[in-house]
Amino acid sequence: MSSIAADEREQAAARLRAAGLKVTESRLAVFGTFHAGEHLDADDVYTRVAVALPTTSRQAVYGVLGALAEAGLLRKIEPAGSPALYETRVGDNHHHLVCTGCGKVLDVGCVVGEAACLTPSETHGFRIATAEVTFWGLCPECSASGALS
Repeated sequence: MSSIAADEREQAAARLRAAGLKVTESRLAVFGTFHAGEHLDADDVYTRVAVALPTTSRQAVYGVLGALAEAGLLRKIEPAGSPALYETRVGDNHHHLVCTGCGKVLDVGCVVGEAACLTPSETHGFRIATAEVTFWGLCPECSASGALS
């Protein structure tokens, strides 16, 4: 039994169906582990899912994460030096702030004013769909504690 509420469960099921995916307990459990603004790695997701589905495996969680990302229900990001992270904010080409002290990841809207290089000088025939920008620095907590970048 999934740990998400009945109305959230039905909304998740509807989103799975709309994306062309079969509704399964594993998919509902994985999709239901995410809260707005979270960036979770597969181990974090497995730990949460195992509470609701104790017989699940890490491999099953990896498979579901891959299927949800491929269907466009999750976004997979891969900050340098970090395991792949997944989030539910999809389709808006937002960017990320990553703390070099603690590894915290936060969403940030597209750059306003001084534009980052979002258009390559040469596409080499690619049809560009998105650009990914990662801003690195210290979060307020790490700055206050004197952590080094």
